[in-house]
Amino acid sequence: MSSATRAPATLDDLYRVEGKAELIGGRIVPLMPTGRKPNRVALRIVVSLNDFAEVLGEGEVDTDNMGFTVPELSSGRRSFSPDASYYRGAFPRNEMRFILAAPTFAVEVRGEGDYGGAAEAELAAKRADYFEAGTEVVWDVDTVMEVVRKYLPETPEVPVTFGRGEVADAEPAVPGAAAGRGSDLRVSLGLRGNCPPGPGILPVMRLGPAQDR
Repeated sequence: MSSATRAPATLDDLYRVEGKAELIGGRIVPLMPTGRKPNRVALRIVVSLNDFAEVLGEGEVDTDNMGFTVPELSSGRRSFSPDASYYRGAFPRNEMRFILAAPTFAVEVRGEGDYGGAAEAELAAKRADYFEAGTEVVWDVDTVMEVVRKYLPETPEVPVTFGRGEVADAEPAVPGAAAGRGSDLRVSLGLRGNCPPGPGILPVMRLGPAQDR
């Protein structure tokens, strides 16, 4: 008795998926909805990044449902859908389609299920995929420890960690230093407006030059 072999999923299959998903190893991998705190943190990052990009007059900021497609990586991955992103590069001719490149700067905001040994391994593997595809900086936003870890391709296992009240940067992906502008643009990663740091409030992050820290 023969068994049918399912054909690997393609980018066309990914376009037909309802909800957020990524294409990895010929499989459509759904990404689960997140909770209130991670969602609010991601929103604040997107809003502040967008304001920053408009001041710079360079790059585009996208929300958590943007698809970035790349040639198949060594892991089998074909796409990314970060929680927030900044992109400098060419856009698709058909603006209804995915961007055909990796994000320049990717933000992954941890939800409730993003903790523990297996989750840490998955996050590390995804960062390796980002760097293989050409992403310059990845932020790992830890909503439990209330820190932001900045990863670079040259030091993928040794992040720079920013805690409460510190100033985080996204250099060299977000060109604040080169432009010399935007040093006062901040992103408060908390839950309640412009409240000062307190219980449940993440650090204030500035999307500006690293040397201004």
